[in-house]
Amino acid sequence: MAILPFRSTLPRRSAGFESISTRPDQREKLAIISTSNQLCGIAAYTDPLARHLNDFFEVTVFDLDQYLLRSSHRHIKRLADDHIREICRQLPQFDAVNVQLEHGTLGSNGRDTLRRFSWLIAAAPRLSVSFHSLHLPPEFDFRAFWGAMIRMSLRTHVDLYGSYRNAGELSWGVARRLRREQRRKQVTAIVHNRRDARDMRHLYRLDNVTDHPLAFLTCAEAAELRQRASIRSFPILETLPDDANLIGVFGFLSDYKGFGTAIQALHYLPKNCHLLIFGGVHPNEIQRGQTIHPYLARLFDDAFVDTSLYQRLGEQPAANASLVLNADRTLSELFGSHPKDLSERVHFMGALGDDEFRTGMAICNTVVMPYLEVGQSSSGAISQAVELGCRVIASRTRNFLEFAKYHPNTIEFFDIGNHLELAGRILARRQFRAPYALDFNVETNKHVYFLANSNHRRPYLQAAFEEPGMPAAAE
Repeated sequence: MAILPFRSTLPRRSAGFESISTRPDQREKLAIISTSNQLCGIAAYTDPLARHLNDFFEVTVFDLDQYLLRSSHRHIKRLADDHIREICRQLPQFDAVNVQLEHGTLGSNGRDTLRRFSWLIAAAPRLSVSFHSLHLPPEFDFRAFWGAMIRMSLRTHVDLYGSYRNAGELSWGVARRLRREQRRKQVTAIVHNRRDARDMRHLYRLDNVTDHPLAFLTCAEAAELRQRASIRSFPILETLPDDANLIGVFGFLSDYKGFGTAIQALHYLPKNCHLLIFGGVHPNEIQRGQTIHPYLARLFDDAFVDTSLYQRLGEQPAANASLVLNADRTLSELFGSHPKDLSERVHFMGALGDDEFRTGMAICNTVVMPYLEVGQSSSGAISQAVELGCRVIASRTRNFLEFAKYHPNTIEFFDIGNHLELAGRILARRQFRAPYALDFNVETNKHVYFLANSNHRRPYLQAAFEEPGMPAAAE
């Protein structure tokens, strides 16, 4: 049996699928392999996905134990392999298996990830793999290699080869395993943007590939959340003035999130504008004896927190010397809080649960995604913001540009790091009307997973496959 490639033209609703969902006696059994660690974005996606797919399948989620799987200790790695083998022993009792693949969730390196992934897909009777990031084939750094040869640096040689091999196992290695499996059973790759879909088809040569953006909230869920969202949900904000203009950024504190760009833009915004940072330091980055996380310290510097004109004089002597020497300033002005201090307008909201995270988006006048380009394939934060109908201003990364192809006229863009452009867009009127009816949504995502995991030869599915605009199955 061959399956025609899926198209990204799914309708918002299909009567055929509604009729199928009323057949609980004919629901197939679907196993979803994912982490349930709430600190992981994959878990935040898997939870609503499993709930929505219960319309079509009897869904069981297998939790990937991250304590075991991320360990590099030899003894614990053996326990991690046993953990995966135990999951594999249970997979034959299911009709289909979906693997939510983020390579770090299966192992701390490419060799462990590939080995465990191979066991899982070999044990699956029918298989779909959701790629939350796509590793492209590596290029060997010959310049660094020959430079290390000249310096006689054996350690550099080992590191270069290890890095190249690790990247190859996560790219070519994973693709080879899937190509081998698709020769003997139904295999579908699910990616989250059209660029990755083309790489899957043409570079990695997989037969069945479908693309769909991340989807979390139904229209009813989004409407209910917007209705009950209130600033009173966050006691830290109750002292803000009634005319406060709330600007939100979301995610764990990390270099690539670009939160510093939002703080720099705040310097050029009226005083009633307040920046809310929903997120904290990731637990995996908490270091023993560290007084403050380096990225958090840089955010304080951008906001001129805990500093004074005198302290900044040594950092930029040419710019500040004339300011201090030519002005009649008191000691309190020189040694007190810096005149650019934003501590009263920047609010750290902490690391919150999924519901509080979305409530934070709903209360903000503007949701800002100032991320840097790091090659990500998807973003749960921007997906949820668009589903909630928030005003979204995002940096022009490849990830966000690809996402906007599914949801045109929903996102306002600015160049990465351009805080002046960001400030101007925040002050300007909203460019797009709130899009509460999206062409790609939870319903179309459910249909993608239904087609990817169902037995296409079952007679009662034919009506669904033959509906206009839906992908067809061919023998």
